[in-house]
Amino acid sequence: MAALRARPLRFPFTRDSLRCWAYLAGGAVLGLVTAVLLLALTALGLGLSVVGVGLPLLLAAALSGLPAGALERRLLRLVEPAPLPDPHRALPGAGRPARLRTRLRERATWRELAHTLLVAPPLTAAGLGLTALLLFSATLVVSPVVVQVLAPETVMLIPGHAVPGPLHALPFTAVGLVGLYLGGHAGALLTTAHVRLARLLLGPREEDPGGQVLELTRSRARLADAFEAERRRIERDLHDGAQQQLVALTMTLGLAAHELREHAGADSAGVPPGALALVDRARGEARQALEQLRGLVRGIHPQVLTDHGLAAAVAEVALRHPVPVEVDLDLPGRLPGPVETTAYFTVTEALTNAAKHSGATAVTVHGRVAAGRLVLQVTDDGCGGADPAAGTGLQGLADRVAILGGRLMVTSPTGGPTALRLEVPCSG
Repeated sequence: MAALRARPLRFPFTRDSLRCWAYLAGGAVLGLVTAVLLLALTALGLGLSVVGVGLPLLLAAALSGLPAGALERRLLRLVEPAPLPDPHRALPGAGRPARLRTRLRERATWRELAHTLLVAPPLTAAGLGLTALLLFSATLVVSPVVVQVLAPETVMLIPGHAVPGPLHALPFTAVGLVGLYLGGHAGALLTTAHVRLARLLLGPREEDPGGQVLELTRSRARLADAFEAERRRIERDLHDGAQQQLVALTMTLGLAAHELREHAGADSAGVPPGALALVDRARGEARQALEQLRGLVRGIHPQVLTDHGLAAAVAEVALRHPVPVEVDLDLPGRLPGPVETTAYFTVTEALTNAAKHSGATAVTVHGRVAAGRLVLQVTDDGCGGADPAAGTGLQGLADRVAILGGRLMVTSPTGGPTALRLEVPCSG
């Protein structure tokens, strides 16, 4: 409608008009196919229901709005730049019975069926009528050429009235042009009605649980991204601020100790007793604080993860770990930032728990990317009995993995071994 209002006279000759006709033609085909399949499923289901085998067919007919609605939302991309979101709740990992029960309880399922049964048929008929008008008008436009080609055969554009020659067909050409022009405007109006009804019945609503869950997931993802950005800022401030000041303090104390040693060699009476020892002690404590700060910075977000990726960061952690760690990560390249960060901290948490609580003597880290998902497993040969709800830090990681659409599973029977498995999509 915006394009029609902007160029009302030239609209039938623009690309927007062609997209409208393509949408109407595609909708007509989709409506016919859906109507035939729905009638067939309903008739077979009712006919076979007496013997008990028709119930699945009737259930399929009730759920026929799901694929029809999905195809209609795709077809809308011809005329709508913004895609219409899926109104259904995402069910990652759910089985077929649970998915079926959820879809039957969703209001969006019945709105899609109503669109398929009540809205699509009349709009499909109107679309077919306008398409027929378009084809007939196009035929009238080229009628002089048709008459010329078929001469001396008799051509009747109106039943009972022959067209003697090409010149006598020119009025029909004018009528065809008027039909094409009016059909362009009619196509835009019918497309607008079709799109508005589709958005009303096939799009998400505020009262839909799926829409609420989607918005909640998005808000949680925004909070997680904000937390990650704040953590990066703290890491940068510690690295560029406090860490550099501790390095300068260590160097200053070293220079002070050097001056005291030279002064003590030249004039031992002028140096207070124990001053050199105190300076050396302060220098050692400054070095210790610097090492602790560097460890803290690495814990916030390691630079090697940013520069070289997950495999290099996990290998570095394995080298520093007190328990021997075998790393087997075969990754195709860099993964999305949130995926790498979540996987890294999952590995470090698992290694920390293995060192502190399990009494393990060996740990294995195995990771692959399969079917667009990162599958990573950390296994130790410890005593087992790990409980994610007992304050091991895995619950927070599981929440972050859930934000990314993945899952975190812990298997830890008493006596071991303990296996932590991470699965997360790599779509970013």
